[in-house]
Amino acid sequence: MIEAEWWDYDSAEEMADAVAGDVGFIVESAVEARNAALIALPGGTTPAPILPKLASAKLPWKRVTVIPTDDRLVSVESEQSNIRAIAKTFLPVGARVIPIATENADYRLAGNAADARLQDLPWPPDLVWLGMGKDGHTASIFAGPDLQAALDAPKARRAVGVMPDPLPADAPVARVTLTRAAILSARTVLITIRGDAKRALLEHAIADGHSSKLPIGRVLAEAEQPIDIHWCP
Repeated sequence: MIEAEWWDYDSAEEMADAVAGDVGFIVESAVEARNAALIALPGGTTPAPILPKLASAKLPWKRVTVIPTDDRLVSVESEQSNIRAIAKTFLPVGARVIPIATENADYRLAGNAADARLQDLPWPPDLVWLGMGKDGHTASIFAGPDLQAALDAPKARRAVGVMPDPLPADAPVARVTLTRAAILSARTVLITIRGDAKRALLEHAIADGHSSKLPIGRVLAEAEQPIDIHWCP
């Protein structure tokens, strides 16, 4: 049974303030405990107004390493690149920002390269922050031929390359993503979503658990820790 705690807000701004505060507390606690913090942040539209609020907080950013939960195999100059937005936000405050995607014609080799890069980081992450698409994907764990590779990767494997099927119309490219095991290894897993439709979709995915047809349901079904879900209209 997935243990999920929902946090509801009246507006996106209210949610942004709350989530930035929660993530800031996670960072401070990690640095106090281990003198370093590792956080994995998502792309997408819902986190976009939250990240600048987080970056503006007076936190020990020079002790913080930031990675994306996933990325598209595009140039880092592309607006479709998740690391582009993360770097623009967190490099100026002194955080260490580590990209995981490489422009590689073979997405599986790109996944191997991403995994190798993540193997060099102290694990587990203090936070993995997830979003969810309208199709129920999370990070870049999509339906398609590589779904099981992302879900069933061994615990030591931190990232894989994936080719969504069908390809999303807004970004029809291959990706690299944290595996289910890597996501659920995190000390804290946090989800942010907006809108009634996504709330209903996520509630069904959680209720279905292992039998869910949605990637996020399959990911969360293996969670051993409580999942914090932040929602606003």
